[in-house]
Amino acid sequence: MTTADFVSHPFQGSVLSSTPCELGEGASFDADTGTIWWFSILEKQLRSLDINTGKESVQILPIMGSVLVPVDAERQLIASDQGLFIRDRATGELTLHCDLEKDKPDNRSNDGRLHPSGALWIGTMGRTAAEGAGAIYHVVGGKVTTLFDKMSIPNAICFSPDGSIGYYVDTRINHLMRVDLDPSTGLPTSKPTLFIDGSGSPGGMDGAVCDQDGTIWNARWGEGAVDHYGLDGVLLARFEVPAKRTTCPVVIGNGRLAVTSAWEGMDQDARTSDPLAGALFELAVPVTLGREPRYSA
Repeated sequence: MTTADFVSHPFQGSVLSSTPCELGEGASFDADTGTIWWFSILEKQLRSLDINTGKESVQILPIMGSVLVPVDAERQLIASDQGLFIRDRATGELTLHCDLEKDKPDNRSNDGRLHPSGALWIGTMGRTAAEGAGAIYHVVGGKVTTLFDKMSIPNAICFSPDGSIGYYVDTRINHLMRVDLDPSTGLPTSKPTLFIDGSGSPGGMDGAVCDQDGTIWNARWGEGAVDHYGLDGVLLARFEVPAKRTTCPVVIGNGRLAVTSAWEGMDQDARTSDPLAGALFELAVPVTLGREPRYSA
C-alpha cells in the first residue's frame, strides 16, 4: 500500500515518560488504578505510571519480563525468559506460576496479550532473534498449549472484542495473520489466514491492540508511527510518534493511546538524531477504552 492510500497525522500527544528504555515493550493499562505498566526488557525493568498523579515507579526484576496482565486485585502475571510468574501487587514479590520453554535457555518471552476469556497468548523468540526459534503459546490455569511454532519475532497479538478472532505477526515476515477462535477458550478453530501483507512497506509490524470496534492499532517499528487498520484490513491512517522504533500500543482512555518505544541497536549518532527513543508516549486518536480481562489462574 502506498502512502497515497491513507492519511498520515503529525504527532498529537505528549511524552508520558522521558526515561529511555533500551527495549520498551509490553504496554498494558489497569483502568481500576489508572496505571500504565510497561517493561524495559533488556534492562530487566518493570515500569509503571499513575496517569492521574504522574507518579512513575520502577522495579528491578531478577528476570527478563515482557508482558504483564492482571489476575485479581492482589496479583498480576508476568511472562519472562524464566517462565510465567505471579507478582504480588503490594510487595512486588514473584512466585513461579509455570514453566515456558524451560528446555530452550536461548529464548525469551516477547509480545503477548490476554484473550477476553482470560487465557494468555504469549510469544517467544531467540535472544538474538534466531530464525524460527520462537512460538506462540496459549496459557490458562498454568496449562501451556503450543499454538504456532517456528516463529522468529512474534508480535501484534490481539483479539476482537468478542474473542472470536485472533491476530498475530512474525515481524521478520510482516504478514499479519487472522485466525478464528472459540470465544469461550481463546483456542483456534481454524487455520490462520493472511489478513494484512505488510512486507512491501518500510519498517516492521510490532505490537498491536484491537479497540472496541474491532479495528487494529499497530506500532510500526522503524517508522515512528502507529498504523490504524479497518475491519477489512485496509490501512485507514498513520499516527506519527517522535521516536523511530515504536513497539507496543495500549488504550488508556477514550481518545487516548499510549505507545512504548526503544533505542535497542542504535549507535550514538542514531540516538542523538532520535532523542526520544525509548520514551513512553500518549497519542490523541479516535479510540474507545474497553473492558480489560483478567488472567484465569
